[in-house]
Amino acid sequence: MGVFGKIKGFFNPMEEEIELNEDEAARLSDYEEPSNKSFSKVSMDTKMVLFEPRTFDEAEEVARHLKDRRAAVVNLHRLNREYAQRSIDFLTGVVFALDGSIQKIGHNVILCAPKSVGVHGKISVDADEEN
Repeated sequence: MGVFGKIKGFFNPMEEEIELNEDEAARLSDYEEPSNKSFSKVSMDTKMVLFEPRTFDEAEEVARHLKDRRAAVVNLHRLNREYAQRSIDFLTGVVFALDGSIQKIGHNVILCAPKSVGVHGKISVDADEEN
């Protein structure tokens, strides 16, 4: 596999693409998997997983991926403010225990990374932080 293939595999670890017609896509856009099965089928070579939790309980699933040495981008937009803060507090503790890192990368979006995944750079979220 060449360099381009490796980069593509990092950002899109799926082995094959699925093409849907408009009717299938419309049906799937209305479908939501149960939260306890949302992310259970992740291949072992996956380095990063994306989450959009709808309940505080889904933070535990993020923690499992961190323990398995996978980074996680967590979009907290769908949680109410209290549960979003509880999720951040919980994940901060998990990341601390794993000697990893946690970083805000957008409004209500965080990046959690275990020690085995290096993160370099910083994203300015607020316009006030620009130099």
